[in-house]
Amino acid sequence: MKSGIRTVGSEWTQASLADLGRHGDVDAEPGLVDFAVNVRGSTPRFVREVLAGRLDDLAGYPSADDERRAVAAIAHRHGRDPAEVLLLSGAAEGFALLPQLAPRRAALVQPSFTEPERALRAAGIEIDHVVLPEPWELDPHLVPDIADLVVLGNPTNPTSVLHPRVAIESLVRPGRVVVVDEAFADIVPGEPESFSGVRHSGVLVLRSITKTFALAGLRAGYLLGDPAVLQQLSARRPHWPLGTLQLAALEVCAGAQASRYAHEQAVSVATQRTSMIDALRSVGLHVIGSPRGSFVIVAVADGTVIKNRLREHGYAVRSCANFVGLGPDHLRLAVRDEATVAGLIAALRKVL
Repeated sequence: MKSGIRTVGSEWTQASLADLGRHGDVDAEPGLVDFAVNVRGSTPRFVREVLAGRLDDLAGYPSADDERRAVAAIAHRHGRDPAEVLLLSGAAEGFALLPQLAPRRAALVQPSFTEPERALRAAGIEIDHVVLPEPWELDPHLVPDIADLVVLGNPTNPTSVLHPRVAIESLVRPGRVVVVDEAFADIVPGEPESFSGVRHSGVLVLRSITKTFALAGLRAGYLLGDPAVLQQLSARRPHWPLGTLQLAALEVCAGAQASRYAHEQAVSVATQRTSMIDALRSVGLHVIGSPRGSFVIVAVADGTVIKNRLREHGYAVRSCANFVGLGPDHLRLAVRDEATVAGLIAALRKVL
């Protein structure tokens, strides 16, 4: 079945499913300095030690006790009941499960992560693209009343916009599920607009541990929400959807030490981002909006050419050509430390 797609807010040329599946990891080739992927540094030692300690357990199937401990740790972390937690093999799996809700029409608040559209289009779900104008602040009135599923990011990938929780709350209504992608929420100091600890029967919160804790290769995340909705989402999943190391990682990354680490990373990102924005502006680049995540968007003429020239100088950046509402003249740059940014700035001076 083929889905129908309508655009609300501005015109947009429909991308192919293959285009939507292209992410920054394709650009981050070995040997390049990586500004294309929003993963922070390397996996912290305390997480690696836990994972290494479980290697001898890989001969057996993932245990129910491991799953219970991971669920309990996440529930405690967010002040939730364990029944409100669904563990995921990567946050992207949460989007892949959304068709199980059988929505009549989905509204995708754009620009945003491309995986929700891929999953919903493949399932034949009718879609409205709600394209926000720069600087991409949420206008709830743009979301069509007919939509019984609304998906948005907070902070949003790739725009780094942090929407006020009160604006998202205004989208909640009977018969509608609002999915808030909070994959980068723990990189904002204090998580001020997060729904993770807020119970709304119509709100699903999607979280990831792979960004801040540098675990993208392990694939681990979770959903928070109404138990009945979570049961509907998980009804057709296979046995053992997560492996032993994923479960162990989820447990440790929900603990007190991990919370302290995430806060330290968030504070560091805020400082590095301010410095990086100043550096980018010093070479004439326009940093759009007021970014709050671990990445920024810059507008640059001939962005694809600039991206390719930077690659020749050893730097990988993310083109925004396949994001709804953006184009090839937008580049997403991950926040990095001052020394790494200084190298990028030197390369930019050569290619601009």
